[in-house]
Amino acid sequence: MAKPISSHTAIAHLQLNSLTNLVQAEIERMILEGTLQSGEKLTEATLAEQLGVSRGPVREAFRMLEESGLVRTIKNRGVFVRDVAVEEALEIFEVRAVMDLYVGRKLAETITPTQVKELRQLVDAMDQAVKGDNAGDYHRVNLKFHDRLLELADNAKLTATYRKLVNELSLFRRQNLTAESMAVFTREHKQIVKAIAAGDPEAAGQAMFQHVMNSRERTLEYYRGKNAVAAAAA
Repeated sequence: MAKPISSHTAIAHLQLNSLTNLVQAEIERMILEGTLQSGEKLTEATLAEQLGVSRGPVREAFRMLEESGLVRTIKNRGVFVRDVAVEEALEIFEVRAVMDLYVGRKLAETITPTQVKELRQLVDAMDQAVKGDNAGDYHRVNLKFHDRLLELADNAKLTATYRKLVNELSLFRRQNLTAESMAVFTREHKQIVKAIAAGDPEAAGQAMFQHVMNSRERTLEYYRGKNAVAAAAA
């Protein structure tokens, strides 16, 4: 017979799990907001001291962050913030586009007026971020908007896979945000919500698919321009 777990052990286990989740959420925030840069090495001791915790929760948080696609462990070197190559990013955009096609079609058939109102409020918040030229706020609400679309589609497996892809792209895309690109993205978001609210599965799916493929094209153009500038300066 298995030995029963004491109440003290159970409480300690719950506290460790809760603390690990808090540490994981804080490190994730630092990565997504750019405080911890793409390719940067993460040190258990440094982060533990910074966050006021022991190294155990930080170590567990690293494992969770690796599963979600935000960090990677290199043998004999340590843990690093993911550095996604442009070629890999372009492939991720393509996979996301196909998934979004399905999400758009499904939501056009199942969305409620209350949920449409919620999506419009998120788009309005992005609009305000554009007007204030606040890339940080825009990036945060943009992630929330797309994540909410996933939640409303109500497919747990798709949501888990999609979130990992979004995490892998987050730092990569955040570097490309400009006042002009944010305004374009917001117009596309409005078109997505309009098509979903109209109950038009084909239009909604295509709006979401094209939004992601447009992001892919803008990313490719950005890096071609960046490489051309670097080549000219060499």
